[in-house]
Amino acid sequence: MKTKTFKLSLTALMVSTSLTLVGCNNEQTTQTAPVVAAATAEDAKQFLVASEKELKALYLESSRAEWVYANFITHDTSELSAAVNEKMTAAVVRLANEAAKFNDLKLDTDTRRKLDKLKQALTLAAPQDEAKNAELSKLMAELGGLYGKGKYCKTEDECLSLGDMTAKMASSRDYDELLDLWQGWRQVSKPMRPLYEQQVILANEGAKELGYADTGAMWRSKYDMPADDFAKELDRIWGQVKPLYNSLHCHVRAKLGEKYGTDKVPQDQPIPAHLLGNMWAQTWGNVYDLVAPENADPGYDVTELLAKHNYDELTMVKGAEKFFTSMGFDPLPDTFYERSLLTKPQDRDVQCHASAWNLDSKDDLRIKMCIQRTGEEFSVIHHELGHNFYQRAYNKLPLYYQESANDGFHEAIGDTIALSVTPGYLKEIGLLDQVPDESKDIGLLMKMAMDKVAFIPFGLLVDQWRWQVFSGQVTPENYNQAWWDLREKYQGVKAPIARSEADFDPGAKYHVPGNTPYTRYFLAHILQFEFHRSLCEIAGNKEAIHRCSVYNSKEAGERLNAMLEMGSSRPWQEALASVTGKPEMDATAILDYFAPLQTYLDEQNKDRQCGW
Repeated sequence: MKTKTFKLSLTALMVSTSLTLVGCNNEQTTQTAPVVAAATAEDAKQFLVASEKELKALYLESSRAEWVYANFITHDTSELSAAVNEKMTAAVVRLANEAAKFNDLKLDTDTRRKLDKLKQALTLAAPQDEAKNAELSKLMAELGGLYGKGKYCKTEDECLSLGDMTAKMASSRDYDELLDLWQGWRQVSKPMRPLYEQQVILANEGAKELGYADTGAMWRSKYDMPADDFAKELDRIWGQVKPLYNSLHCHVRAKLGEKYGTDKVPQDQPIPAHLLGNMWAQTWGNVYDLVAPENADPGYDVTELLAKHNYDELTMVKGAEKFFTSMGFDPLPDTFYERSLLTKPQDRDVQCHASAWNLDSKDDLRIKMCIQRTGEEFSVIHHELGHNFYQRAYNKLPLYYQESANDGFHEAIGDTIALSVTPGYLKEIGLLDQVPDESKDIGLLMKMAMDKVAFIPFGLLVDQWRWQVFSGQVTPENYNQAWWDLREKYQGVKAPIARSEADFDPGAKYHVPGNTPYTRYFLAHILQFEFHRSLCEIAGNKEAIHRCSVYNSKEAGERLNAMLEMGSSRPWQEALASVTGKPEMDATAILDYFAPLQTYLDEQNKDRQCGW
């Protein structure tokens, strides 16, 4: 889910080293300016104070413009939002380069951390050369435009948008139709290849000017550890999850083989990417019906329960807020309910994608959703409020630290709370009369694993590919081959038809042309289960971890809030340890959560050939 949090956007201080003067006699003379003294630690501190003041004003201006645009989509609000964002982007580029001038100074930890936050605010660092900066902006806009306007036209009169194709892939079980859709969308990304190649060159140049080896190293530097060590740490964590993923993969492949035939889904090879119910095969929940255990129906439907108990959109939000207040958090401010968008207006276009906002970096908290009265949306509301309570917890910190401990934490907190929306919790709040017995848990766990466990290797490999591209390990001559090598290595998923270097399949995923780092999603999927396990232990839970809800636990709430209040002021390892007791991430919490499913999968797979 999108979270409207801290955006660095500042104006830079420009230093001139010479002046050109025109004398009274109209003869041009050149006068050298006084030598500028070397920057000092005090200069760095004053720079940060001035920058934060600028930042607050720009942040508020941007947040308001974006909120208005998201809630009143017109040509004019689009233009206003674009203008403010252009202003912010230019300021961030200038200021990040200014911050880099203090790279070689010996500074106290807090000053150095704030300066690093400024430099790391850029996703792509533009070169200081004005022409190259403009070229990079143009490339980014072109790539975004190719994706945003992309569609698959079978004929002149029959064109499908990505939304149309996504819906069809979720529901169709026709092998050839799925293949046609998969192939059709990947025509959109072919023209991106030369643009992306040039963008990499320019972004790397900008990253080097800021003191980084390349753009990938700049992205990894945000994680409070050496860039190369961080990459190794991700692979270590993946190694912990891989056995569970392999078991799930084996079972799903077998069921797909039953559906489509083992000639189309060979039982010793990667799964064809178009058969998993998702355009990118990143989540598999849409094909749950093909793999669901027998008698897995839990015996209740949250959507029906909400209707039975007369929950409207406001009641759903109030109910989710009560989850947090039961843990000791203060209620949301009255302005939250006055200013949030909870239902889709009938009279105008709005962005319906769920998001959480803090407009003024203080207490102007809001969510923007076109809430549907469904069980899924009830969980999403809990997730979004997780963002809001995080935003409020760190709002007393300097603006540089008003973000999550690392970029995976924000999503993880929202998801951690959603994990507590269990049958037990539904009974506790009066929606459910009786909690189903544990025999019904396998279906619930399978459905969740098809999304959360299936996603994990995809969450890892998108940036693995980009980091190798930025470093030069992967060259333009093998962009596509390297992409599919990683897909097969991590996911056990293969292209359903032959691909070549005329294709650019990474570009078919929004985050690649959109230049959005992806590791945060991998981290969030690991951290949410780790947080959940620890909070359940703090709450004194005696049930299986997948049945635990931390609703009503003041002890868990106190420990969680202490971590949230840290924002990004300290290394994320310290924030993690404040809840879990350990500074290292530990994916065994996922194995604990899905332990009953693992037992079921082992039984199902005992006569199958697993692996690829």
